[in-house]
Amino acid sequence: MSIPAEAGGLDYFPCRYGASKAVFRGPKRDLTQPYVAVLGGSPTFGKYVARPYPALVEAALGRPVANLAGLNAGPDFYLSDPAALDIAGRAQVAVVQVTGAEALSNPFYSVHSRRNDRFLVAMPDLRALFPQVDFTDIHFTRHLLQVLERSDAQAHAQVVVVLKQAWLDRMRRLMARLPRRRILLWVADAGPPLRAETLDPAPPFIDRAMLDALRPEVSDLVLATPSPGARALQPLDMTYPETEAAQAACLPGAAVHAEVAERLLPALQRLM
Repeated sequence: MSIPAEAGGLDYFPCRYGASKAVFRGPKRDLTQPYVAVLGGSPTFGKYVARPYPALVEAALGRPVANLAGLNAGPDFYLSDPAALDIAGRAQVAVVQVTGAEALSNPFYSVHSRRNDRFLVAMPDLRALFPQVDFTDIHFTRHLLQVLERSDAQAHAQVVVVLKQAWLDRMRRLMARLPRRRILLWVADAGPPLRAETLDPAPPFIDRAMLDALRPEVSDLVLATPSPGARALQPLDMTYPETEAAQAACLPGAAVHAEVAERLLPALQRLM
């Protein structure tokens, strides 16, 4: 995964940690002293934002916070990278942003190991369930699931059930590799829904029952939903090329990151 500086925009100071092949947002932190590791997807990476919430939390804590998030990353991003997991596992506290259930390999399809939004292969069970679908020109998981739902809503519902179970299994595996002190972080425009059967709202297919099932695996669950004022500033408080305005509109802006840091900080201080 490359993280180029945007033309006339932000420099993400790409860096590597240890033997991990992944490129993370820098500047690189000193991990020889106690540190916090933050795992997650594009919102945690802080694309288009000069100071994402991991950097804001670091300033408030006065100790290193390694932003180990990946663009479009999910649990598979970490479980396929033992070196990154080792770095996260040695942290004093780990924070894991909740990402969607669509972006992980499962019995129906596989995704790219680092860009988890990339659809790679339809498994035989998926082809048998959707014989009418041509998978040739499908390259992203969201597009895949949109096609499946339009093609056969009942069969799509079967896929969603499998995705949810795969997400829970994968998250439990991930938590087992992290330090004992760990926080699950919900970053979304609204709180966890009672039922989540569609791609929207984000994170896709994650509902309250799934978070409750993970509650014994974590020290705390922090819900960070932005205020109307912070949401109104998006994307005015972000830096992005005009050609990427649509992408920027789907990600949290600087004011939202500030509110996430404010919500997360007390939980971290209690654990540290």
